[in-house]
Amino acid sequence: MFVQTEITPNPNSLKFIPGRVVSNGGSFEITQKDNVKNDLIKNILSVNGVEGIFLSKEFISINKYDGASWDDIKHIIISLINDFYSSGKEFVIDNDPNESKENFDEIEKKIIQILEEKIRPAVAKDGGDIKFKEFKDGIVKVQLQGSCSGCPSSTMTLKQGVQNLLCHYIPEVKQVEAI
Repeated sequence: MFVQTEITPNPNSLKFIPGRVVSNGGSFEITQKDNVKNDLIKNILSVNGVEGIFLSKEFISINKYDGASWDDIKHIIISLINDFYSSGKEFVIDNDPNESKENFDEIEKKIIQILEEKIRPAVAKDGGDIKFKEFKDGIVKVQLQGSCSGCPSSTMTLKQGVQNLLCHYIPEVKQVEAI
């Protein structure tokens, strides 16, 4: 198996592409290994310098601390991913334990649809994700995950990309904020 890596706009995040399904249950981020039962996630979070993991359908983004070097971390993570899939496992995780099944009103449904269809594919290319959290008083609150979390260009992406797009399609939206 050959795990590919891609750089992202965030210098502290690297995208690992195993060529296999990573998550069957959507995308989510993990920064603490305390309550994690999955061996691969626990082992990657144990690598010195790793700050967090973002799992998507087809890739894993790893965020490192500022002082850590990719030269010290990258080969260890690739080895852990290879070992995991070589043991016969088909995917890293099957469902998102944090996924909430909330009831949304019509405007929120439109916001979510635009995020999923027009914005999520673009941020996924950069190793991240965007999740809708709340819409109140004209303000959309989203959570940036993976490579987008802590990326130097995320503020520009949020204001010039996400906010402009949502305001264009949904007049009730006045502003977008990351939480």
